[in-house]
Amino acid sequence: MKVARYFNNNDVRLDEIDQPEIGSGELLVRIRKSGICGSDVLEYYRLAKMERLGVDSLILGHEIAGDIVEIGEDVKKYHIGDKVFVSHHVPCFDCHYCNEGHHTACKLLHNTNFDPGGFAEYVRIPNINIKKKGVYILEDEISYEDGVFIEPLGCVCRAQRLANIHKGQSILILGSGVSGLLHLKLALTKGVEKIITTDISKFRMKKAKEFGAYATLDARKNIAQEVRKVNEGRNADIIIVCTGAVSAANQALECAGSGSTIVFFAVPPPGVDLEIPINTYWRNEVKIMTSYG
Repeated sequence: MKVARYFNNNDVRLDEIDQPEIGSGELLVRIRKSGICGSDVLEYYRLAKMERLGVDSLILGHEIAGDIVEIGEDVKKYHIGDKVFVSHHVPCFDCHYCNEGHHTACKLLHNTNFDPGGFAEYVRIPNINIKKKGVYILEDEISYEDGVFIEPLGCVCRAQRLANIHKGQSILILGSGVSGLLHLKLALTKGVEKIITTDISKFRMKKAKEFGAYATLDARKNIAQEVRKVNEGRNADIIIVCTGAVSAANQALECAGSGSTIVFFAVPPPGVDLEIPINTYWRNEVKIMTSYG
């Protein structure tokens, strides 16, 4: 079968490998659509994984939708022909971290995946992914294109749940790529009206406005000042960082005001340290949090 083999951001090759063979409790899924996550092109992140595994390439892709084409004899719930979304990572739901609501800190989540990756014609779904609620049948009206958004939207839902986003707040989203726009759309469904987005791309700023942003700002400006201009003189209640640019991370720190929560949905690369005005944050009850996955 054909796969896309990743060596680095400038070297992705079309390759041929054997189609995976499934075991008794596994599934074989034919990939129909596979999304490109921001982490798929986060070169330092992928090169670090290759070094950790001792390999010179990866078959990436984890936002997938497809059809079940083969079923192991011990699989009962699914049928050949089912249209499905499959999660590449699954938590155990039983460990200390899962019980405390930190599912993305679960050891199992960091050690599960499908074989070989979503940028392939077929993937083998291990039994643990099935057992731990990682396979979902899609209704007929859900397209394969929509199906690949389940994983990134799930990440966005989790971040907004942890940040307790609700009607009446003002939100600043730094970065208007796919994750930024998903945060925008989800917050709108929760009744949040004052959502301000930033980017350096005019195209992305235009899309954010089309998708319902209250205001769109050029990220190269003094964002803290610009936010106060459109937000009745106040800083945003919630600041969501949706880009790994160091400048955006520092903007987030600068934009925090009384009672603000900063959500690092994306972060700069390893080795980058941020200077936090902790005394000011202490006096103004500023909260910093992260959300991974």
